[in-house]
Amino acid sequence: MANNHSYKNGGMKTKSISSSSSSYSSGYKSKPSVTSGGRRNSTGSTGNSGGALHKDTPGVSGRVRVAVRLRPRNSEEQSTDADFADCVELQPELKRLKLRRNNWDSDTFEFDEVLTEFASQKRVYEVVAKPVVESVLDGYNGTVMAYGQTGTGKTYTLGRLGDEDTSARGIMVRAMEDIFAEISPETDSISVSYLQLYMETIQDLLDPTNDNLSITEDHKNGDISLPGATSIEVRDQPSFVELLRLGEAHRFAANTKLNTESSRSHAILMVHVKKCVKERDVENSGKSRTMKPPVVRKGKLIVVDLAGSERIDKSGSEGHTLEEAKSINLSLSALGKCINALAENSSHVPVRDSKLTRLLRDSFGGTARTSLVITIGPSPRHRGETSSTIMFGQRAMKVENMLKIKEEFDYKSLARKLDVQVESLIAEHEREQKAYRDEVKKIRLEAKKQIADVEKSCKDAFEKERLKYERECMESVKKLEAQLAVKQERVKVGFKETLHKTPNGEAEAVAASAELIEAKKLLQNEIQLRKAAEEEINNLRNQIVQWKRSESTGNAEILKLRKMLEDEVHQREKLEEDISILQNQLLQLSFDADETRKQLEIGSSNSVDMNGEMGSLVSPVRQQQMPYSGEQKGSVAKLFEQVGLQKILSLLEAEDPDVRIHAVKVIANLAAEATNQEKIVEAGGLTSLLSLLTTSDDENIHRVAAGAIANLAMNETNQELIMAQGGISLLAMTAENADDPQTLRMVAGAIANLCGNDKLQLMLRAEGGIKALLGMVRCRHPDVLAQVARGIANFAKCESRASTQGIKTGKSLLIEDGALPWIVKNANNEASPIRRHVELALCHMAQHEVNAKDMISGGALWELVKISRDCSREDIRILARRTLSSSPGFQVELKRLRLNTG
Repeated sequence: MANNHSYKNGGMKTKSISSSSSSYSSGYKSKPSVTSGGRRNSTGSTGNSGGALHKDTPGVSGRVRVAVRLRPRNSEEQSTDADFADCVELQPELKRLKLRRNNWDSDTFEFDEVLTEFASQKRVYEVVAKPVVESVLDGYNGTVMAYGQTGTGKTYTLGRLGDEDTSARGIMVRAMEDIFAEISPETDSISVSYLQLYMETIQDLLDPTNDNLSITEDHKNGDISLPGATSIEVRDQPSFVELLRLGEAHRFAANTKLNTESSRSHAILMVHVKKCVKERDVENSGKSRTMKPPVVRKGKLIVVDLAGSERIDKSGSEGHTLEEAKSINLSLSALGKCINALAENSSHVPVRDSKLTRLLRDSFGGTARTSLVITIGPSPRHRGETSSTIMFGQRAMKVENMLKIKEEFDYKSLARKLDVQVESLIAEHEREQKAYRDEVKKIRLEAKKQIADVEKSCKDAFEKERLKYERECMESVKKLEAQLAVKQERVKVGFKETLHKTPNGEAEAVAASAELIEAKKLLQNEIQLRKAAEEEINNLRNQIVQWKRSESTGNAEILKLRKMLEDEVHQREKLEEDISILQNQLLQLSFDADETRKQLEIGSSNSVDMNGEMGSLVSPVRQQQMPYSGEQKGSVAKLFEQVGLQKILSLLEAEDPDVRIHAVKVIANLAAEATNQEKIVEAGGLTSLLSLLTTSDDENIHRVAAGAIANLAMNETNQELIMAQGGISLLAMTAENADDPQTLRMVAGAIANLCGNDKLQLMLRAEGGIKALLGMVRCRHPDVLAQVARGIANFAKCESRASTQGIKTGKSLLIEDGALPWIVKNANNEASPIRRHVELALCHMAQHEVNAKDMISGGALWELVKISRDCSREDIRILARRTLSSSPGFQVELKRLRLNTG
């Protein structure tokens, strides 16, 4: 089939996945019994006081829940399989599925949910994904994943946008709708990353320029992260849908016989949710209110749309599409191995076999709540693929995760809140102080005004009354004096006339005396009136005294107000002092938080730097050592001088795996220098390195130890010691158990160095060295094959030398061990290191007539002819021609074939 690749547009498919990472530790073992839990069997507590929340809180058991969904027959199946019954029968009410073997026999399987071909997208979301989404909002990690054969509806189930029909929306869109409905935009946040795993390469779908993202693992908590991935914060559902369309436009798809738009990559959607937990401040009677930092729950939702498994003969893939199918099937096979290991409680889970399994460490056997939906088709033609999918789901149901809530104190939010409260208190205090000052000023002005008005009115009234009474008194006195004078004059005149003229003068005198008495009485009355006026004046004076007393009272009130003002000023100073203390506490809190963050960052970076630096010091063989700077050499030499070789070797037996791997890396780096090799061997370093190959289960240690042994094996004396201590058997065992190409390259390099020793030929072959080399060709990695070819060339050269000297008779041990077919097959290998060593091996084997017959029958003669004509190296061409011309057997065959070697 043609290699039809295209980028999907967002309107056709929308896929998503995320990576959550927790280590597969022994605490995350699966259980054989399958129990179906409730919607939420993982609730966390936030009742920690002080420090980080849930630092050592044990997790809550949560089994992987598995649902099966049947796709209805498509148009092709309706026509081609019309006469055949479906290979599956669903019993949703019993949560049971029957897989027919034939018309009479069938196998029965039970799942957590069984969804028929008529199940709606809403029902699929509610039974599969909604419990996971609710757990993510509660602070747990969650994974929703679809697995099945290509064309069975995984993308329809997960990534359908539902632009035309809202009922067709997939799990991704519905999950985000629920998340947006539960979060608060003011305090919570949501960030989204969208990736694809294509041909074992992680690519960023939101930024296609990031086409080779690396995976980083936190050695403290086992979390997996992708530092270079684009993370976009979304605020609403339309923005999220647009991101899905953008990412889907960059996904790879191809047209196959099984699916017109087959996904060629695993899609990964990561949704990080930070939700603030609202808690009321505790306020006790008689005590000040205490401030607690807000609690933030961090949940991560991973939605995984796996690429569909396919059989090549059914999909018709070829060319680049065939390579894509192989990569997809390899990654799904690695995932299946991990599921099997977890389901069987295996001590070793091969999580590093694929980047897919590394990304899903937390989903199976980790701390995430995981729901798996397996999609199957009804066609009996694909019964084998359907059975494989069902068995995958059955094994996944045995995996049990240990769910852990992720909460932490939001010290930055608390600091911002304290800042706001401090500023609010300062502003309120300033407003109250200003109002108080204004009120005091107003009262003082009013009091002064009232006192002035009273004093003025009193003075005016007193002066007015005094003038009035004085005037009246003077007028009365003058009037009385005038009347008295008139009457006295009249009395005198009348008395005289009475004495001279009338005989009744004595009577008139008596009458005048009576009038005088009456005048005196009137004068006395006036005097009393004057005294009354004087009393009235005294009363007015008393009133003035009272007004003055009122003024003194007002002054006392003013003094009291001034004292209150001074008290307020003192209280303000005390409040400002309290505010200063709060600000200092806030600064200290911020400083502590920054220091903690820096220490965490420094610890993480140091761990990464140490891994990177120590990893760069290891070299498998002298010819392929990676160059490193003089500063790095100096640091290792300084470490060697300060710590001592014995101390470094003792660290190889440390309990901490990180310490062991760093120690073996230092030994490997020292072994790269010829001047250090003798010291390492004398101190027992070789024995310790060989012991690590059996005592350690860590493949990283195996890889670095094999590299160190390869460096030591450059010395002939060390080669004999390695053989004497059973080094070939240990290296062969390591090669048999290893899958990592770099480990195999180190082991092959060590054996290749040993193959160059004439004295060790028979012992090396007897202990399985040749078979170990040939067994490592299964890796197919060019670096591994180059080391294998180098070892075979070294062995062939030593054999040729021994045969020439008469030490060895008989045909080559390489031919007896079956190495000739591989040598002939790789004589034209595109990699020059492989081809050059294979050419040398053929020339050395052909120098002895006893090997001619087997080489002619195995097709080696043709390769020798090609080497003699086309080899790029002149010395090898000359050697091939001389070998062909000196061998009678080759000459007879060449004449028969009428070939001229020139």
